[in-house]
Amino acid sequence: MDRSARIYVAGHRGLVGSAILRRLQAEGCPNLLLRQRSELDLTDRAAVERFFGEERPEYVFLAAARVGGILANNTYPADFIRENLLIQTHAIDAARRHGSRKLLFLGSSCIYPRLAPQPMREEHLHTGPLEPTNEAYAAAKMAGIAMCQAYRRQYGFSAICLMPANLYGPGDDFDLETSHVLPALIRKFHEAEVGGAQRVVVWGTGSPRREFLHVDDLADACLFLMDRYDAPEIINVGAGEDLSVRELAEVVREVVGFAGEIVFDSSKPDGTPRKLLDVSRITALGWKPQISLRKGIEQTYAWFVEQAGRG
Repeated sequence: MDRSARIYVAGHRGLVGSAILRRLQAEGCPNLLLRQRSELDLTDRAAVERFFGEERPEYVFLAAARVGGILANNTYPADFIRENLLIQTHAIDAARRHGSRKLLFLGSSCIYPRLAPQPMREEHLHTGPLEPTNEAYAAAKMAGIAMCQAYRRQYGFSAICLMPANLYGPGDDFDLETSHVLPALIRKFHEAEVGGAQRVVVWGTGSPRREFLHVDDLADACLFLMDRYDAPEIINVGAGEDLSVRELAEVVREVVGFAGEIVFDSSKPDGTPRKLLDVSRITALGWKPQISLRKGIEQTYAWFVEQAGRG
């Protein structure tokens, strides 16, 4: 990727987009195109058309999306499928028609079949039923992948599709109504410690296993693949190892310093039993993550506490 080119980071205020932006700024990219949602609503086709027509971005990081955890996905499935379909359809089509040289599309490990073999290889996509609690989101992301592949086949458009593991890090969503498991645990344990609570209640049985990738590692992988990967096949980006939600809760408790009890509410859904990515394809290209889970949680907790102090 030409670092001096016009580079558009869609969703630069979000968890992933802000990490990609930090990395591009660190590399001294001089022509970054950034728009807040109030300035450019990607669900508005006319607005997207105007932006691409006027700015002509040469590279596009499509990090904008409607995202959330089990509760949000299960409560607002119509919003998740509608907004994500609109965002990705408008951006991919406009990028192709206005001459973008390359586009990076972000999927998610949660779009693999609910009972996919573990670890999940790229070819396991479309081989079984989806997890019901995030089926609408997954369907939208699968459509985005199909669109990228179809535009490559029909128009020769260079679009690559990354499947990241569960992400976390500075800039994450800590709202208990919409957050994923790791930021939710950080907030619950922090509030319990500050408030002097005797226990923390965690959703589910604690048995599901999850893989976590620090968002700065994902940003590193995004630039790595923009430079070195140009194929229609999706590519997994992860740490290559997982742990149970029960084990994760213990790590977060240690980082926060909470001495109370952990209670698991088995009446709440667990979601997919296990989500571990096979990362052999990206490893063979020469990339691997640098931030350990413990170090990443410590960094993320410090960021959360700093933001809470400002609020």
